[in-house]
Amino acid sequence: MRPEILFSIFTPVTGLDGIGPRLAKLVGKAAGPRIVDLFWHLPSGLIDRTLLPDLAAVEPGRIGTVTVTVDEHRKGHNKRQPYRVACHDDAGLLTLVFFHAREDYLRKLLPVGEKRVVSGKFERYGDDLQMVHPDHVVPLDEADDLHLIEPVYPLTEGLTPKVMRKAIVGALERAPELPEWQDSAYLQKNGWPVWLEALEAAHAPESRLDLERSALPRERLAFDELLANQLALALVRASQKKAKGRPLHGDGRLRAKVAQALPFTMTLSQVAAVDEILADMAGDERMLRLLQGDVGSGKTLVALMAMLATVEDGKQAVLLAPTELLARQHHASLQVMAAPAGIEITLLTGRDKGKARAEKLAALANGRSALAVGTHALIQDDVAFRDLAMAVIDEQHRFGVHQRLALTSKSKGVHVLVMTATPIPRTLQMTTYGDLDVSQLLEKPAGRMPVETRAMPLDRLDDLMKAVGRAIGQGDRVYWLCPLVEDSEDSDLAAAEERHKSLQILYGDRVGLIHGRMKGPERDEVMERFVAGVIDILVATTVIEVGVDVPEATIMVIEHAERFGLSQLHQLRGRVGRSDRASSCLLLYAQPLGETAKARINIMRKSDDGFVIAEEDLRLRGAGELLGTKQSGFPQFRIADVIEQTELLAAARDDTRLILSRDPELSSERGKALRVLLYLFERDAAVRLLRSG
Repeated sequence: MRPEILFSIFTPVTGLDGIGPRLAKLVGKAAGPRIVDLFWHLPSGLIDRTLLPDLAAVEPGRIGTVTVTVDEHRKGHNKRQPYRVACHDDAGLLTLVFFHAREDYLRKLLPVGEKRVVSGKFERYGDDLQMVHPDHVVPLDEADDLHLIEPVYPLTEGLTPKVMRKAIVGALERAPELPEWQDSAYLQKNGWPVWLEALEAAHAPESRLDLERSALPRERLAFDELLANQLALALVRASQKKAKGRPLHGDGRLRAKVAQALPFTMTLSQVAAVDEILADMAGDERMLRLLQGDVGSGKTLVALMAMLATVEDGKQAVLLAPTELLARQHHASLQVMAAPAGIEITLLTGRDKGKARAEKLAALANGRSALAVGTHALIQDDVAFRDLAMAVIDEQHRFGVHQRLALTSKSKGVHVLVMTATPIPRTLQMTTYGDLDVSQLLEKPAGRMPVETRAMPLDRLDDLMKAVGRAIGQGDRVYWLCPLVEDSEDSDLAAAEERHKSLQILYGDRVGLIHGRMKGPERDEVMERFVAGVIDILVATTVIEVGVDVPEATIMVIEHAERFGLSQLHQLRGRVGRSDRASSCLLLYAQPLGETAKARINIMRKSDDGFVIAEEDLRLRGAGELLGTKQSGFPQFRIADVIEQTELLAAARDDTRLILSRDPELSSERGKALRVLLYLFERDAAVRLLRSG
């Protein structure tokens, strides 16, 4: 239950004065639909209306505030001409200009002979100094109420700065005084204000320095957010560890058969990862381990060894994949590897219907099927296991927490191995997995050739299309990547359908096409023809990004490479270079190239280390864009910047360890305040894991 002290701020912005349903929609689009969302919508700039001594000090083009005496009102000869009000001070003259003016209103606002404080942008019109539509006009006795420094907020179309400021001011009036959750000595050491003061100060910058992340009020709020993140992750982790695991030992008989039949020797990293995983599974606590390996580093084999250890113990294991294509790919490669051990693997996807599905469900429920691979279909309520003891989750950031829990709740003490071919920078790892145990596969399997990466401008497209013809004549297979499915009027991106047509003119039926809008079976059928060599050139959108394995494919062409992120380019390049044949990746770009795009392409040419590339991508693009984190399971931060504020993140992690070592149930005074923090940043799920109280 959310603490009562927070009730009033988790209400819609329509509760604020002057924010009706229409404006609430716009405010919601810019900042969020609730009052608390406005707290985290911090100023991105400021308007300095500094009070100037006199008109002689005015610089045309800048905003400022002066005190003037009103001399006369001059009405235009027709409606299209502006209404002018002439004013002066001891040092000069100023004309205030209004279009579509109401004379009665302006005479009341600016009475002749009286002094007024006016604020706005000064401009020169010929020899005259003027101000068009002043932002503020007030009598002398109200001058103190004029905000000389005004925060500027990010807006959305149709939302005016005035409305946004009004909404924020209204929201801040509702901000409660909350119990202090930070350690008082740590607050003092950093010079941080208390929470409410920090919030109010962050919304009232007095100079450009106050807009920096290092400004004390902003830093305090960022640390609060990072602490909530780390604390929530640690609580989830602690609760998962509390749930007893079931020690699995396995006698090694199935693993030995598979290892003997392999046409290669496992890499040192693979052997180490298997040892780490088996050690976890043999313990009393549930395993929760992340297996990180670059494209083609052999994660599937490591996962199979762990799954076989489970079967050796008479239990069941499953592998959950984010797409049907990937599930089928895993199933095919696992079947081949597991065959020497005499193990059949069940494949369950959304495509299974009727009698065939019923037979598969029965085999899982009675234990006849020990290993299963599947998509979200494995999570459905009617899927039951006789004794599920291990789950492997591939590309975890593409699943929600509830989906992972739905799978592991199908049995008691299920060990979990999370796999990703997307190298996750240490920073994102900390904010997404906390201190999850990590195994890394650092080498490529033996016999793999490095991929030569070249960049070339799009105007060499015709030459490239001819070169591709020569390559397929020598038995090579080619991926041709395009970023869009069809041409749109406002985009100059090469469309997959257009490229397919132009390549077909040259090479006929040897060219195939797959994209995200095709139905699964149709897409798989084209992919199978490419694997079989019926098709030599596969034109595709990024649906082939992760997991697809065609060792014969040796050329990857990526059109408009400047439009892709580094990690995505690296993933796509990883589709080739999966055999002992020389492979190449050609990055086609449109000119002129921006600085970031140029940096990306240079990094791709210099490095094939996924971890180096991921760190660079994070630096170039920021956490919000990396790996499409806006759509994925990576956390979104409203105030903190995990790239710029890694030291704060590390401090939040250390503080979390200290807090939970002293007060694991958060039952002390500070612990209760920390519960409020978790609710404030909507980490409610973590609080529910604690015993109520």
